Amino acid sequence: MNQKTNISEIHLLLTEDRITGVEKILEYADISTLASQTVLVKPNFNSSDPAPGSTHPDTLRKLLEFIQSQGAARIVVGDRSGMGDTREVMVELGVYKLADEMGVEVIAFDELPEDQWERVTLQNSHWKKGFAVPRILSEVDVIIQTCCLKTHKFGGHFTMSLKNSVGLVAKKIPGDKHDYMRELHVSRSQREMIAEINIAYKPDLILLDGIEAFTRGGPAKGTLVSPHVLLTGRDRVAIDAIGVAILRKYGTTRAVGRNSIFEHPQIAHAARLGIGVNSPDQIHIITHDENSEQFAEEIMKILQA
Repeated sequence: MNQKTNISEIHLLLTEDRITGVEKILEYADISTLASQTVLVKPNFNSSDPAPGSTHPDTLRKLLEFIQSQGAARIVVGDRSGMGDTREVMVELGVYKLADEMGVEVIAFDELPEDQWERVTLQNSHWKKGFAVPRILSEVDVIIQTCCLKTHKFGGHFTMSLKNSVGLVAKKIPGDKHDYMRELHVSRSQREMIAEINIAYKPDLILLDGIEAFTRGGPAKGTLVSPHVLLTGRDRVAIDAIGVAILRKYGTTRAVGRNSIFEHPQIAHAARLGIGVNSPDQIHIITHDENSEQFAEEIMKILQA
């Protein structure tokens, strides 16, 4: 976010070629030097379903290549799957094979011992006992998140950068019987709880892959459309608000399509918590070609409706 003007700058690129598109939009990314840094990459490996059910392997590869090209000293890919065993999901998606090829570390968060978790408690939280996130979040220099563009047929309603953070929260901590994911998924305040997770960390870069998207269903399977869009920025609220506008452009669920975008509980609560912008007027979409500019103008009209 531009602190002087309280404007969040989000880069938008229309492309039918995911590989060259990711390369190009990362060139525009506003990120501090990665040289000699330890970088944690948080993808979306909720399940082993193909993109947008999970992060596309080409997106992950190009992102890792970009980080390596900037001279990072150590790169760690970490996640916790919501549907299935994380290690098995990552094996099916070829993550370990890619990591071995590129010299990158992989952590399945649900395999972490008790001493590798940090508990997070917030005042006036919707979480009964707070929640726990991997200790590595506070140990790395840089955090980069890459998320998908899709609806969520359960309580989240949509899953982009804010909800991708759920994969950082423990289901259970060894020695503790409390099931954090059960608490989340049975709560009427699920969307607010999703927003609160994002207090635990601040990404240095977000890459949203909207080459394909689910406009209904999700998170694993759904009604597939092809917006051919990529977004980068640092503001999770701005990224998700733009993503919701894109879903509305293609026709989406009643839950995602009703009311103004900034009234959606995930977005509204995250904005109240200071995680990102609190209105569409604080979002500046930056484009670099005419087609992307026309698309961005249409999206801004939906955002402001």
